[in-house]
Amino acid sequence: QVQLVESGGGSVQAGGSLRLSCSGSGDTYSNYCLGWFRQAPGKEREGIAAIDIDNKTRYADAVKGRFTISRDNAQNTLDLQMNSLKPEDTATYYCAAVGLYDCWLAGGIQPMGPWPDFGSWGQGTQVTVSS
Repeated sequence: QVQLVESGGGSVQAGGSLRLSCSGSGDTYSNYCLGWFRQAPGKEREGIAAIDIDNKTRYADAVKGRFTISRDNAQNTLDLQMNSLKPEDTATYYCAAVGLYDCWLAGGIQPMGPWPDFGSWGQGTQVTVSS
């Protein structure tokens, strides 16, 4: 099972940008659908972006047009470029992985509907956006 480590979090003013990265070890990213989730204090964890092996992507409405997910299977990296950040983007951000077979069983990365059941998680990185 792949182990995930996030980096790139920090504090930024509203309107600014941050780029999160997630490095994987123990297995190749080519075997996984990948995603980014976030959890704000007092709120449930929410899926914000996901990408499959063919680079098909999905975004939550709250981040669509502002965030971009990308992957590099050769480097085992997953990135999240976050632009036009808002105070409501403040949260702990997690990268996650689900095996291709389980991802396919769940219907893959689709624009709507339930997210696949991601089974591997990073430890999270904090993003704070001030107004």
